[in-house]
This record gives sequence, structure tokens and C-alpha cells, in this order.
Amino acid sequence: MAPEPSTLQEAIIYFADPDNCLNYLASRRWKDGVVKCPTCGSDKVSFVASRRLWQCKTRHPKSQFSIKVGTIFEDSPLGLDKWLLVMWQLANCKNGTSSYEMHRATGVSQKAAWFMLHRLRVAMRDDKAAKLSGNVEGDETFVGGKIQNMHKRGKRKIKAVNDGNWGKTVVLGLLEREGRVRAAVAPTRSHYEVHANVAANVEPGSNLITDEYNAYQSLPGEFTHEIINKLEGYVKGRVHVNGMENFWSLLKRGLKGTYVSVDPVHLQAYVDEQVFRFNNRKDEDGNVLTDGDRFRAVVDQIVGKRLTWKEVIGKKEGVA
Repeated sequence: MAPEPSTLQEAIIYFADPDNCLNYLASRRWKDGVVKCPTCGSDKVSFVASRRLWQCKTRHPKSQFSIKVGTIFEDSPLGLDKWLLVMWQLANCKNGTSSYEMHRATGVSQKAAWFMLHRLRVAMRDDKAAKLSGNVEGDETFVGGKIQNMHKRGKRKIKAVNDGNWGKTVVLGLLEREGRVRAAVAPTRSHYEVHANVAANVEPGSNLITDEYNAYQSLPGEFTHEIINKLEGYVKGRVHVNGMENFWSLLKRGLKGTYVSVDPVHLQAYVDEQVFRFNNRKDEDGNVLTDGDRFRAVVDQIVGKRLTWKEVIGKKEGVA
């Protein structure tokens, strides 16, 4: 088998071979080399080379399974060469990649490309990550169009809502210094939402660094708290939230420049995408990760995740 790809050009050539796609995913799904049936868990399976799938020797429904079964690719008629190319692009394009761009690059319809990208964003989500600790920056931002660019009708609607968010969607963020970031879409930036977000994502005993927004000033005593007053200055020694501001800049550059308009229903998925790229910029030793490293990080998270078309368009309750 050819060496694993490290650039986009190498990835296109490498994954054009169906056997390379199959072997690449199988070696990461079953790291011990023992293929197991995703339905019953049995390791008594045989490979059917002519169809590139496995046959479980235990008698039960769905005894034949492909590498896609039990992954984010399940039930997709598209080839792995297209899936892995789109995955490579999404994992490594700093500002994201649009469905129209993938439609032109792969030849699938724009609708199919949009669905593919949403499924891959689910794979990017890390639901098992440990809580943040040490010095943690906390901040919030608003996502939405500029009021001065709106039609008079839009401005009237915003004035009618009067929810303190200017008709925009709130995103709460937490950043571990020299480490990972967490970001979550919230209905408001009320005290309850801010406190719940901190409690869910930060280890007790950590030092929280925020601006002067009063929702952070009533946090439980299990956190130490340092405040930077932005009216007086943006940095006071090590007290600042510039790390979170940097993340917000990256997020909005992708939303405004690549995706242009994002429905609030799907905003969390786009936030998760940017969180993944940010958290996989360096390894634990501070070394810069390569495109191949980020791609493998997504591949390691494709098993056990699923997103159907009904879920993504909101006709079935689930992840969107």
C-alpha cells in the first residue's frame, strides 16, 4: 500500500483507489486488526473481496456489513473517495469549505454536499473531552447580520423582540490558556445560561478570567475569578480574554466569508467545526499538527455517530 497522504494532492490520488479507502478506514476502526461485526460484536467474520464487505458467521439480520456501517457514512450511496476528499477539506480549510465548493470539486449535487458536510460536522464533535482547567478565559459573542445593513422591516423586528441580544444568536465560549476551547450556542446570555455553561465545562478550582459582564461576577465560590475592564484596557498583565477574541475572529471569518448566511438552527454545527480545527492546531507537546494529523483525528471519531436527512432538516427530533 502506498504511503499515507500528507497533502491534498496526495490525498486525491491515494483515495481514488477503493482498496486504499477501505484499508485506511479499517486499520483505524479496528486498531488491533480484528474486524468485528457492528451488529453482534462477533469477530468471526470473513471478507468478501468481490463486494468489499464482510460476512458475519453468526446468523442474524444485517450479517453482511461494509466499512460504512456503524459510522457517519452509513446508508450513503456516495463512494468513499468523495467522502474522504470532503473530510480532508473540511478538517483543514481554516475558514471552512462551502457546499457549493464541494459540489464543484466532487461532482455531487449541492444538496448532497451540504448534507455530507453536516454529517462530518457531527463526526468532528468531541463529546468525551475532559473539562477545562487552570486559567480559563470566558467570553460571549453575537452571531447575526449587521443592523445597519438590514431593511427597515428587519430593524423593526429587532426592536420588537427587545431580548437584549439585538436579534442575534448568542454563543458562549471558554478557552483553556494554551489549550482547548469550548463554545456553545445559547438562547440568551443570562446568569443562568452563563453559570450552567461554566459548570458543565470547567473544573472546580479553576481560575476564570472574564470581562466585566455581570453574569460572571455572581459565579459560585468554587471558581476563582479575575476581571478585565475593557473600558480601562484590554490587557492587564495576564488578565485578558484575547484568546477567546481570537477564536471569535476565526469563527466569524468562516461564517461571514465562506458560509455567508447560517440558520441559527444549524449554528452549533458550524461552531463545532471551528472548535475542532482550533483544538487540533497543536498536539500536547505544542507541535503544530499537519493536515494529515487533523484528517486522522476526524477519522478516529466517525464510528458510532449518525445524522439522517430528516434530522438535519428538522423533520425528526435529533442532532441538527
